[in-house]
Amino acid sequence: MAMNFEQARLNMVENQVRPWEVLDGRVLDVIGRVRREDFVAAEHRRLAFADLCLPLGHGEVMMKPVVEGRVLQALELLPTDRVLEIGTGSGFLAACLAGLSAHVTSVDIHADFTAAATQRLQAANVTNVNLATGEAVVDWQPDEQFDALVVTGAVATIPPRWLGWLKPGGRAVIVRGKSPVQQVVLLTLEGEGRFREETLFETDLPYLQHAEPLQPFVL
Repeated sequence: MAMNFEQARLNMVENQVRPWEVLDGRVLDVIGRVRREDFVAAEHRRLAFADLCLPLGHGEVMMKPVVEGRVLQALELLPTDRVLEIGTGSGFLAACLAGLSAHVTSVDIHADFTAAATQRLQAANVTNVNLATGEAVVDWQPDEQFDALVVTGAVATIPPRWLGWLKPGGRAVIVRGKSPVQQVVLLTLEGEGRFREETLFETDLPYLQHAEPLQPFVL
């Protein structure tokens, strides 16, 4: 039997995302407008709206819809904002970010993710996203500063270099800590290198490459 994707998308927004304290109308609108089923592997289309992390390959996952909603809401994006996403993944969150801001730069370490996301974003007529392939923990460097930064994988500790990529007043949403209980934190640059930190909620995501916890030394 054919699946009613429009009804499934509405159910996802109303029964999952909104009850998880996502009340920003612009965020709910963009999550309900971007065709999530087009950003997952063909074999996962019927699971696109489930309350699950979906596998993407390379040990990476697509975040649950409720987590995506909370992340988008926390960033409080303005239509004039320029955003950096570390971890393109499927391209879905980049499409949502693009619908809430002026421009998105998204970088992923996996070239096949970048290629697939390019095709999906083009098919969705998303034109204000620039994709790059690179390793952002220790190597890749942007050529501008951003109003907002979002990281779609976890880090044991936040690389200080990332915080230098924010404009004054810029916000960063990052998953930090030790699996299986990681914290999603919101950092706001208040000026002169000072950040205000707020813990939003707990989750568990795979670590970005080169951002895993150090293994204890055992004799």
